[in-house]
Amino acid sequence: MGSSTPQARRSDTRERIQKTALDLFVSRGYEKTSLREIAEELGVTKAALYYHFKTKEDILSAISAELGRPVDELIAWAKEQPPGPATRRELLARYSAALKSAIPIYHILQENQATLRDLAVGQTLRERVESIARLMHAGGVPFDTHVRVASALLTVHFGAFTLDEVGGTEEQKRQALLTVALETLDSAADAPGAAATEAVGSGKG
Repeated sequence: MGSSTPQARRSDTRERIQKTALDLFVSRGYEKTSLREIAEELGVTKAALYYHFKTKEDILSAISAELGRPVDELIAWAKEQPPGPATRRELLARYSAALKSAIPIYHILQENQATLRDLAVGQTLRERVESIARLMHAGGVPFDTHVRVASALLTVHFGAFTLDEVGGTEEQKRQALLTVALETLDSAADAPGAAATEAVGSGKG
């Protein structure tokens, strides 16, 4: 009684492998990390590692599927929503929250673009980002809005990479970046209240 099943133990081992590999991919780089080094970090033989994953790409694909699940669910949700300022705002806020867990995998993609460009996992990661972008730009919106949407997305998606040397927790940085991104969206021509603001501004002087 109390002993775990072989399937549960196998799942735990896979999770340990993925966590260790993710740490190494982020700290050393995907290309510079070998299966042997992952096995050594885990304290197992390469053969034992090979039982669960045949290649580094297999490990990265498993990590991507797990960490990217919130983004995939968000994309499915957004496809069911009517395009417009409220949906864009909600989508951006939810995307920021989803990136809390997924940011390491995008960090790996950013740092290893040449290596991952032609791999299936690299294409999957790019497709997620492109899907979010298409949904944010959906609907007949002014050019001004497209520019602000692009700027807001870049702030949320890549802002964290530019704040490594800045003080504060990761959550504080995420919230600050989201605040700036939402302010950018709210300044768009088709955002609620934007027309009234422009009218007031044009009436001055």
